[in-house]
Amino acid sequence: MKILVACEESQVVCKAFRNKGHEAYSCDILNCSGGHPEWHIKDNILKHLDDGWDIMIAFPPCTHLAVSGARWFKYKKQEQEKALEFVWDLLNANIHKIALENPISIISTKIKKPDQIIQPWQFGHGETKATCLWLKNLPLLKPTNIVDGREGRIWKMSPSPDRGKERSRTYQGIAEAMAEQWE
Repeated sequence: MKILVACEESQVVCKAFRNKGHEAYSCDILNCSGGHPEWHIKDNILKHLDDGWDIMIAFPPCTHLAVSGARWFKYKKQEQEKALEFVWDLLNANIHKIALENPISIISTKIKKPDQIIQPWQFGHGETKATCLWLKNLPLLKPTNIVDGREGRIWKMSPSPDRGKERSRTYQGIAEAMAEQWE
């Protein structure tokens, strides 16, 4: 299958699908940090939605969407509207199977409620980070390795130049579950 992993510079999900034998590509306006630039499209994802994909897994930036930043919402109405339009464009792409991932966000009230909310501890990582999935023609993800040690590491992450990238990196166990279950 031909897989598009939208807004992913880390290539965690891209590599999980590649490991299962699929033709997967990450696409982001940032350079990839996953070590495989030959599998990365450095461009605006909206220019590539009609390139014949079987599945798109999208990770739109949550900066203006996540409710964790609700105290700033009144100052960024235009940014939110633009972010919601971007999410809408991704969800309505002419691709048969779509998954869109974001934390608890205004997508739930402005567009639609998520089909599923997952946690890293359901996929082998002893951490908490509620992650919403909006799905089109894909099944709910089944937990693969429920573990203890449910700590909010991401929330406690210290400020750094790469904090945003690290906070948004997909957990390996979740990426592997996607590649295994969404064929």
